[in-house]
Amino acid sequence: MNDRAVSSIVRVQPRLRPALKGRQADPKALAEVRALLRDEPRRRDLLIEHLHKIQDHYGHLTAAHLTALAAEMGLATAEVFEVASFYHHFDVVKEGGDAPAEITVRVCDSLSCEMAGAQALLERLPAILGKNVRVVAAPCVGRCEQAPVAVVGQNPIGSATAEAVARVVKAKAVKSAVPQYGGYRAYRKDGGYRLAAACLAGDHDPEALVKAMENSGLRGLGGAGFPAGRKWRIVRAEPAPRLLAVNIDEGEPGTFKDRYYLERDPHRFLEGVIVAAWVCQIAEVYIYLRDEYAGCREILTREIAALQKDPPCPIPPIHLRRGAGAYICGEESAMIESIEGKRGMPRLRPPYVAQVGLFGRPTLEHNMETLFWVRDILEKGAEWFASHGRHGRKGLRSFSVSGRVNKPGVHLAPAGITVKELIAEYCGGMLPGHEFYAYLPGGASGGILPASMGNIPLDFDTLNAHGCFIGSAAIIVLSDQDKAKDAARNVMKFFSEESCGQCTPCRVGTAKALKLMAAPRWNRPLLEELSAVMMDASICGLGQAAPNPVKCVMKYFPNELEGTK
Repeated sequence: MNDRAVSSIVRVQPRLRPALKGRQADPKALAEVRALLRDEPRRRDLLIEHLHKIQDHYGHLTAAHLTALAAEMGLATAEVFEVASFYHHFDVVKEGGDAPAEITVRVCDSLSCEMAGAQALLERLPAILGKNVRVVAAPCVGRCEQAPVAVVGQNPIGSATAEAVARVVKAKAVKSAVPQYGGYRAYRKDGGYRLAAACLAGDHDPEALVKAMENSGLRGLGGAGFPAGRKWRIVRAEPAPRLLAVNIDEGEPGTFKDRYYLERDPHRFLEGVIVAAWVCQIAEVYIYLRDEYAGCREILTREIAALQKDPPCPIPPIHLRRGAGAYICGEESAMIESIEGKRGMPRLRPPYVAQVGLFGRPTLEHNMETLFWVRDILEKGAEWFASHGRHGRKGLRSFSVSGRVNKPGVHLAPAGITVKELIAEYCGGMLPGHEFYAYLPGGASGGILPASMGNIPLDFDTLNAHGCFIGSAAIIVLSDQDKAKDAARNVMKFFSEESCGQCTPCRVGTAKALKLMAAPRWNRPLLEELSAVMMDASICGLGQAAPNPVKCVMKYFPNELEGTK
């Protein structure tokens, strides 16, 4: 063999790698992650829970810790990075980057808070708090009745002033206070869990309870309004094992009713969970709670533990899962993806979650408030619930009311009440010096109507003909000191920031719409065309409903677009 041939062989031989390919876990970071996780399972569905453990301890997520977590869980590093970077509340620090300030102050800039002065608060706080505190704008934190709201760490400050926030920051009071509420013993003493115990003892017929739920007319109170009893019937017919996923990710601007009930009577909700699980023969329960509700998380952690320690009857395993700041996870399939430890991206349907849901199993998905009413309906009878209502409607509604009224808050009122009746009878009228001008009947996505249309019954299906819907019954009241087009621009900004980015019509459409709405004169034909594409082609309800406020402004508030208001 000649020298040229030998040289050729040498050239084509592979080089030996001095190290393994890809990111390698730093031993120190790996030891720190293992110390935090202890004996917790390393299952994929616990990825978000483990990310929270690291961030809670260190205040942020470094590349070293993310790589170590991936190695510890047997996941690709990219999988861990993509999940951590998807959620707003995870602070991922790039290699060589600076860690965030020790304390973060989030100021809600959604519609109710903006109307109450959030922008002025955002402008004042950096100078008052100094460079060592990070101040950021945040989407709705679910305390619209206390607007404006700032959150120091996890500690919410209602009716916030710059001085009040500064005092909390100085005290480093970054943990949420737990409000007074009715605990397990008090609930049992008041007759709680008798219904659940009777069900598990065989004193009730599941079919009779399904019929009672159907006859009550109770519909899903998370926004979609699907009849609760029919949902039970559908899931009961699916093969076991079945799961229950409870959605408490009420991120819709203007909505805070779930928090209101959890802070006062958590076991009424938990009893509803047990009864629904028994009727539908549920194997396990997963409760998904938004990260903004730290106080509610403490309440549920305590009370689920109390329930499990001294159960009134056999109960299914109940798992409490923590969101990480993503409005899209209010959509049922995105929530399920998040519970599974993934990015919260909506699934294409069919199949529907009742057939193929959490971990691929038939899943009963419910909003928290829907389950909150189960005990009352089944103890007092379907007729009791259906007997309430006005203007031809049946049932009760928990209205989250915010904006220019004297008494914002959660108001339990008859279904079908009008917004004018709600303001006059439950909200103490308008604020002094304000006249009723417009309202959002269903939060950010439910559209905007003028005061002249304030006599429409507020219930499912009554607003559809007007390009609106009631959704989760979040009523935001505007006065003559506000503009509907400004409100529409605020909520479109929210949608553009909260789009998961999975589908082009929503990802690009919301950003394009926001840019068009910033112009002094709206390009109405282009906005109409863009809205039609978003409504027709978006995968989920975010992109489909985002154009509602825009279309309403063009239809009902033309004077604002001409600059005559």
